[in-house]
Amino acid sequence: MKFTKMHGCGNDYVYVSLFDETVDNPKELSIAVSDRHFGIGSDGLITIGPSEKADFRMRIYNADGSEAEMCGNGIRCVAKYVYDHGMTEKTDISVETGAGVKYLKLTVEQGKVSQVCVDMGEPVLNPDLIPVRADGEKVVDEPINVAGKEWKMTCVSMGNPHAVVFVDDVSDFPIENYGPEFENHPRFPERINTEFVQVISKTEASMRVWERGSAETWACGTGTCASVMACILNGLTENEVLVHLRGGDLKITYEPESNHIFMTGPATEVFSGELDPDFFGK
Repeated sequence: MKFTKMHGCGNDYVYVSLFDETVDNPKELSIAVSDRHFGIGSDGLITIGPSEKADFRMRIYNADGSEAEMCGNGIRCVAKYVYDHGMTEKTDISVETGAGVKYLKLTVEQGKVSQVCVDMGEPVLNPDLIPVRADGEKVVDEPINVAGKEWKMTCVSMGNPHAVVFVDDVSDFPIENYGPEFENHPRFPERINTEFVQVISKTEASMRVWERGSAETWACGTGTCASVMACILNGLTENEVLVHLRGGDLKITYEPESNHIFMTGPATEVFSGELDPDFFGK
């Protein structure tokens, strides 16, 4: 089976084109290839296939085999893959995801995609749709007890669920202690992705993320969008914010007129290869 390793700001996945390959067991394959000692090493598996609703369809599998609805860094890499590999000549494409069809604008330099702007759609604030167990119409700066400590969280769905928590310093934050506790908290019936955010100014922030099913990753596109929306809801930033992640920077823009969030960032192809047939027997 041929594959390509790609990353967006360090959020790395193994990509397989279903136009060329057949994947019968994507959940098992994701677990195997994600292993950083015995596999390729990644945050999960993304397949690229045909769609009846859009130009292409992507499906995302976390490192533990669970399927995610959407991945902002992953979809930028999908755009780069299909253009750089000659599967499309368009610089405006649509991609079907588990969170609906997303629209992307590609920046091409010297024949290859360098940046991608993704219309990430409307943020979802209704607790039942995120989902999060809550009484009000929104979960903004709401207390939650996690690991014996009270936190204030703001919850947003960008097609997948996020809880955003503001901290004074993300660089030394013990995310491994609190990330799993948030992920599996009973208030989140489908588990949760948790962003720990440090606001630097009205136009700048830093973020670390604990992703359900994958532990800490170096970036999360949907989580970055959710974090900026949480900043806006709490009156902490303006509508365009540069967010620093462990693996790089993303520019997030919220347009109140359309209620859409746009994410702009890089996509990088690392290498391509072919899995040994014996690998599947291990």
